[in-house]
Amino acid sequence: MKVAVVGATGLVGTQMLKVLAERNFPVTELLPVASAKSVGQEIEFRGRKYKVVSMDDAIAARPAVAIFSAGGSISLQEAPRFAAVGTVVIDNSSAWRMDPTKKLVVPEINAQTLTADDKIIANPNCSTIQLVVALNELHKKYQATRIVVSTYQSVTGTGKQAVDQLLEERAGQTPSNPAYPHRIDLNVLPHIDVFQDNGYTKEEMKMVNETKKIFGDDTIRLTATTVRVPVMGGHSEAVNVEFAQEFDLAEVRELLRQTEGVKLVDDVQNNVYPMPQDAHGKDAVLVGRLRRDETQPRTLNMWVVADNLRKGAATNAVQIAETMLKMGLLTA
Repeated sequence: MKVAVVGATGLVGTQMLKVLAERNFPVTELLPVASAKSVGQEIEFRGRKYKVVSMDDAIAARPAVAIFSAGGSISLQEAPRFAAVGTVVIDNSSAWRMDPTKKLVVPEINAQTLTADDKIIANPNCSTIQLVVALNELHKKYQATRIVVSTYQSVTGTGKQAVDQLLEERAGQTPSNPAYPHRIDLNVLPHIDVFQDNGYTKEEMKMVNETKKIFGDDTIRLTATTVRVPVMGGHSEAVNVEFAQEFDLAEVRELLRQTEGVKLVDDVQNNVYPMPQDAHGKDAVLVGRLRRDETQPRTLNMWVVADNLRKGAATNAVQIAETMLKMGLLTA
């Protein structure tokens, strides 16, 4: 199967190549696509060298699938060109997520909605993915009515520029090309993406709108505060969720053990709980610190951690491609 990876030299693109190899996706020909200045450079995939090609050359090759991680403006411009030649595009940017004509897919939750007509499929925001995966079976059983989420997000979610800023600051240097308006090392920034007219950031509103779309439930009330922290292993979330139905904590634990994509990590007596360093490089969404909210009924507190470059981006995109392959929606 001919596969294009658009943005192949970036942080997420590199992870996409890694995940494609790890999961033995049936790639017979790889088309790594990057910016014009990278064309001709070589990357390695499964022990072979591949030259970075231009967008036009990749489209002309008519790959079966193109996995995008190259920014919203590029996706808006180039994804329709791939789709026009029959390529299925799985896009990791925010460009298509809230387009009512495009599916927003987390395979564990709504893969069954995919059809042969879906040529551009949106990959959700990283912080949204881990939230909905953790809540999926609980929402089915008890019906989440209100969610309050505070995130603690890795600098890797911003990209290499942010990683460089953190490392330079940690080394006592002045950042050469800072990604943030303030210092990030030994600091936290309650500011991810741009501020909107309502005082929330775009990242916070992504979580609100994407969660409703993925669950197909506009009645869920969700409010978010998203925060950047000086961490590189993954994103963490403190989640407070109110349900319509009463729950039993033992049953909640059992449901989480059975939830696809989730690993229950919750033994506080032995100081065992999810941490970014334990999620790094893994695909599971780690859930722990389970306890009732004692201030109101039918409300659960939980702590959710995942590697934002993997399940939050690359792995979810590859899983979409795998699911389409199994459903007969991808052809070589």
